[in-house]
Amino acid sequence: MISFLRGEVAHVGATSVVLDVNGVGYSVNATPHMLLNLRLGHEITVHTSMIVREDSHTLFGFGSPDDREIFETLITVSGIGPRIGLAVLATMSADQVREAIANSDDKAFSKVSGIGPKTARRIVLELAGKLVLPEAAGTANATAIPAEVAQALVGLGWSEKDTDLILGQLQEFEPDIIASRNTPLILKTALQYFNGEGSSAGGVKVSARG
Repeated sequence: MISFLRGEVAHVGATSVVLDVNGVGYSVNATPHMLLNLRLGHEITVHTSMIVREDSHTLFGFGSPDDREIFETLITVSGIGPRIGLAVLATMSADQVREAIANSDDKAFSKVSGIGPKTARRIVLELAGKLVLPEAAGTANATAIPAEVAQALVGLGWSEKDTDLILGQLQEFEPDIIASRNTPLILKTALQYFNGEGSSAGGVKVSARG
């Protein structure tokens, strides 16, 4: 099982990316949102799930292990294949999926292309209790930064180490912005921190780069 791939973006298509990993090109299916944030020649890490069938071995890629977990859980539902699982994550964040399950909100899944009312209801019924929000699992005041924010920052040329540092600062000093789940706003704020314009609770400017 291939758990993740780290390599250079060699090609970005409409539904997949080709990663050059030590001279070997791996084709990985991904969501449109993830693909839009990729840049040719940049090194990225993609968390992967491999679907093995008699006539094919297909890789599906995600920006975080959390998204991969959601995908792999979704495709355990009868009638939900990899294509639909990927479509769900193209429409909803991992936490939104968990919230819909927790609230038995089948209408949220009905908004996903390819999912009808009966299938949406089946998802809610079959996954009840299997996917819970971080707060329900005992993580108080958990604030999850959308995976696409980190992907966009790395795509803009920032290192994964610096990106993790800045996102950690956002979680500590900008909880309201993170809680908004407004990806453009979170990304804008992260860039301000990178440029030394962000402020900690004490008003000290923070910068990940000299």
